[in-house]
Amino acid sequence: MEKRPFGKTDMNVSVLGFGGAEIGSLDPRRSEDVHTVENLLHSALDAGLNVIDTAECYGNSEEWIGLVASKRRDDFYLFSKCGHASGLEGEDWDPVLLAESIDRSLKRLKTDYLDLIQLHSCSEETLRQGEVIEVLKRAKEAGKVRYIGYSGENEAALYAIRTGAFDSLQTSVNLADQHGIDRILPEARDREMGVIAKRPIANVAWASGDKPPANEYATEYWRRLRELNYAFLEEHPQDAVATALRFTLSMNGVSTAIVGTRNPERWVQNARLLEKGELSPGIIREIRERWATVASNDWVGQI
Repeated sequence: MEKRPFGKTDMNVSVLGFGGAEIGSLDPRRSEDVHTVENLLHSALDAGLNVIDTAECYGNSEEWIGLVASKRRDDFYLFSKCGHASGLEGEDWDPVLLAESIDRSLKRLKTDYLDLIQLHSCSEETLRQGEVIEVLKRAKEAGKVRYIGYSGENEAALYAIRTGAFDSLQTSVNLADQHGIDRILPEARDREMGVIAKRPIANVAWASGDKPPANEYATEYWRRLRELNYAFLEEHPQDAVATALRFTLSMNGVSTAIVGTRNPERWVQNARLLEKGELSPGIIREIRERWATVASNDWVGQI
């Protein structure tokens, strides 16, 4: 699988990364769930993915990754996020809680260090206070994390980039979420930050047809895509997903796209979808021009 430089870091990351949110609700006490996660993680790594991205608030996700993949720690870069209490005593974004959360993630993931720790969509106001950034810097100085990043959208993402404190940015980039392509990605590129695209296939929201999807995160994308009315989304499902994924990975500055699934075969399938490489400039131009014509001012990045 293709590898790309991750900003100024020493990491070359696979263009597809494993998103840990999907496995968070699975139960380690159920043998069938154990089998599912083992197949998921090992099939992803065997397919050439070398990025696993999770978070403190993704249910059992960190524990699953520690349980199943810790013996293959040298095969992948491990990214997590912090900021929410998620069972710890204290308020979200409290500096003491933040430090405890990073230590908890290390314990759950059965590792001595994270390749990347990210602030998990905190507000611009919280960023401006500076304490949360200092916690991450201290974790880096202590060797608990190699690099620090920010995960979020819109004005908060711009502020995070402009601080110069972060090595990476995780933000929404997809057919239904193009707000940041012109506004945020260029600034991240200028500062040579690694960029992680989240929701790169817009939760496949178009597949719901005339009814909004059950996943609330996908509902806004479903509304937007109905107005954008891209003809290629009516093609064979795999072709539509391939175009959506290739679009995201064709955006200048994107290093890796995080995809979540519970289907172990999906990783090999997704890798094959990318064999044609980036979309042609003509197709990209058509997608972007349609967005410029249809998108309203409130179609901002979705947290």
